[in-house]
Amino acid sequence: MVKAVIRSFVLAFCVVAAPLAAEDAELKLAAPQVLEDSGFLQFLVPRFSLKTSVRITRVPEDDAAQMRMGLEGTPVFVGLGQTWALWHDGDARAERFLDWLLSDIGQRTIESFAGESGAAFTAPTESARVEEAAVFSGDATMGETLSLAKCGRCHVINDKNRMKGMGSTPSFALMRSFPDWETRFATFHMLKPHGSFTQIDGITEPFDPASPPPIVPVTMTLDDLDAILAYVSGIAPANLGAPLQFQ
Repeated sequence: MVKAVIRSFVLAFCVVAAPLAAEDAELKLAAPQVLEDSGFLQFLVPRFSLKTSVRITRVPEDDAAQMRMGLEGTPVFVGLGQTWALWHDGDARAERFLDWLLSDIGQRTIESFAGESGAAFTAPTESARVEEAAVFSGDATMGETLSLAKCGRCHVINDKNRMKGMGSTPSFALMRSFPDWETRFATFHMLKPHGSFTQIDGITEPFDPASPPPIVPVTMTLDDLDAILAYVSGIAPANLGAPLQFQ
């Protein structure tokens, strides 16, 4: 499973990451025409931009974009006879848009839409928000050992290295609470700063001899990563309390 996830993200990364990585790159949202025709996105997107100063350009569903409305991703609203989900490629601005959609004010904005066509949108039901539990074939016990050995010098993995992680890096329990934790862990080698010191056999390119890694390299196989994912899937997500409320 993890091999397919990684390969799909490597392909997506190669196609879109380079031109869209810059902070000033245009942030695009691709959506089906039926959603455009409802007038809902014309109502919703500018209100997010007004609150955050993050500008979003809407494009047809077949265009390259950092975000997509459809059936894949995190459920964000219900309307036009289906539950709509938002997928994004990890862009921080897209993550902010998703967080806003799921917030109380975002959900109230969604439900306040009154289009000329009579279409109405609501917050997704709790059952729609619950994603299918991930199933990994790796050895979770081995995954704990590997996590402590390969990730424990920076991240707090569990009580066994509670006092040894770096304060500036999130713990595994905290990252397990992220909606996209599975993607983050499966593609961690593509996220800064991991790419500069991580080697996954058969996936990453060898280090350039002229630019050696800044620290002792982290090396692993796909089976190692599968085991780590199996372990992480069983970690209880950190309880962060109720969301902050802003006026």
